[in-house]
Amino acid sequence: MDTSLVKSVLEAALLAAREPLSPSDLKKMFDETLSNDTLRKLLDQLREEWAGRPLELIQLASGWRFRTRAEFLPYLERLNPERPPKYSRAVLETLAIIAYRQPVTRGDIEEIRGVAVNSNVVKTLEERGWIDVVGHRDTPGRPALFATTKKFLDDLGLRSVSELPPLEQISQTLELNHDN
Repeated sequence: MDTSLVKSVLEAALLAAREPLSPSDLKKMFDETLSNDTLRKLLDQLREEWAGRPLELIQLASGWRFRTRAEFLPYLERLNPERPPKYSRAVLETLAIIAYRQPVTRGDIEEIRGVAVNSNVVKTLEERGWIDVVGHRDTPGRPALFATTKKFLDDLGLRSVSELPPLEQISQTLELNHDN
C-alpha cells in the first residue's frame, strides 16, 4: 500500500467530514488492512504537516477531525454572526455536576444543588446531545443515571472527561467573573 496515497485519502476524508471520524471509519476506506499503528503514524504526520496553518487536525472523544485554530475564529464569526445559545445557571450547574460526578441521578443533582431539578433543564441537556441515560440505580424507583456523551466532549474539544479542568480552577474562574 502506497502510504502517501493513504495519507492523501485520509486527509481528503477528514477535510470533507462534517463529524469526527473514528479510526474504524477511516480504515473502511481501504481494501487492504491498515494497522492501528500505521493509521496513528499517518494521522500524526498529517497533524505535523498542518502545524502552523489555519486548520489543525485534532483527536476528540469520537474520532479525528480538522478544525479552525482558535485565533482565526473571530474573523470567521463575522461571516455568520450567530449568537451561541445562552444557558441558564441551573442548566450549567446541572451539566457541571453530571460531568464531574457521573453517573448521577436527578436526586444526586438535587442534593448537591439544594433545589429541585426542573425537567426542562435535563431535557435541554438531552436535546443538545450533551447528556444521556446510561443505566438505572439499583434502588427503589430505579432512578435514571445520567452521564455526559461523546458529543459533549467533542463540543468542548476534549478526548475524555479526565481532560476537564480541575473543579478548583472552575470555581476560581466563576468567582472572578462574579466580581466583574
